[in-house]
Amino acid sequence: MTLEDRYGLPLSTSSHEAASAYREGVDLMLAGWTGTAEALERAIATDPDFALAHIARARVHAFYQQGDLARAKAAVARELVARRGTERERAHVETLALAIEGRLPEAIAAMREHVASWPRDALVLSLPLGAFGLFAFSGMADHDRARHELCERVARHYGEDWWFLTMSGWAMTENGDVARGRGVTERGFNLRRANAHAAHAVLHAMFEDGSIEEADRLVDDWIPSYDRAGILHGHIRWHQALGALEHGDAARALSIYADVLQPSVTQAPPLNVVTDGASLLWRLSAYGHAVPAPLWREADAAAQELFPKSGLPFADVHMALFAAATQNREALAARLAVIEQRLADGKLPAGPVVPAICRALLAFADEDYAACVQTLAPVLAEVVRIGGSHAQRELIEDTYIVALMRCGGLPRARALLDARLHRRPSLRDTRWQAAAG
Repeated sequence: MTLEDRYGLPLSTSSHEAASAYREGVDLMLAGWTGTAEALERAIATDPDFALAHIARARVHAFYQQGDLARAKAAVARELVARRGTERERAHVETLALAIEGRLPEAIAAMREHVASWPRDALVLSLPLGAFGLFAFSGMADHDRARHELCERVARHYGEDWWFLTMSGWAMTENGDVARGRGVTERGFNLRRANAHAAHAVLHAMFEDGSIEEADRLVDDWIPSYDRAGILHGHIRWHQALGALEHGDAARALSIYADVLQPSVTQAPPLNVVTDGASLLWRLSAYGHAVPAPLWREADAAAQELFPKSGLPFADVHMALFAAATQNREALAARLAVIEQRLADGKLPAGPVVPAICRALLAFADEDYAACVQTLAPVLAEVVRIGGSHAQRELIEDTYIVALMRCGGLPRARALLDARLHRRPSLRDTRWQAAAG
């Protein structure tokens, strides 16, 4: 009897124990839940020749920026699947390996071809989805729409699957269909509450529709069930800190930072460590709240260890937040030189928006608000190219609005705030609107 994954796709292992552990590991990965690595290690230990278990474990290593381990596991998976694997499994391994190696254009092309043939291969389909997926980090200006359209194309193959509802609902939300997206995501969440990606996606919908108090209650009620080692634990609390800032409660935001986001306590993957910490501290400061200098210095030191070189634009922008806040001009200049060279060589798909944001952030920190506005204005529509979610990217627009208000650009600030308030209620934007006259 051929063993299968949860989506009915054949698995090249004769071990029921290995297949069961693999199914468990994939489900835990798709849910962003703890125990993923352990389940996949059990599958590998039970059947060392099971290629799909190796490549799935490689993906978990990649989440935590364990590049050498991820590439080594991917190499083993390629070798094993060539000897014992179906056509689908060989394509599955190759597509995930390309993503792990950072070969984004090739990985996207392989993913599209694979999903066309095997739409129910959820692990491959997961690659382009989410705020840190292949599409978001491709430099595409329409990655929100691309995710939504991809989900629409394959929806008939998934029905009421808890994982697919989670991710397709979030894609709807990020593409602007917030009410429908929230409803779809909540259906997935109700089917599997032990699903951090669903809790996270619902919080994004609540951010977009202004349900700040409801989001706060959701986190308070749900987070006790989620281990602090969970891949999204800190980021979900980050959303709660944004809610606190919406109410002007800087003390609570700083308390959340100290509890789960500070480098000395966080268990998050490196990209979340840097982006969540930098963006929350920057928001606090930009919104007029005092941030103790030692917090910036500690977070910057940790970030420099995690991302010492320029690479991913989304990370580079957040490293620029640290450099600007700590006045580390030398570090920012070195990073900008690499970014500019990649741009000149045609190797920066996100384009000129990346160095522009970095320079604008430094100008803001220097209190040269006119220069910040002048630098950001031409590229505001291109900020989407750096990836991440709308909630994360809004930091740049917030910085622009505050800079406008501080350099006399009140009419332009009011126009932006009016547009945002027509999209969703916001206590913070209402306060800013009043301040802008």
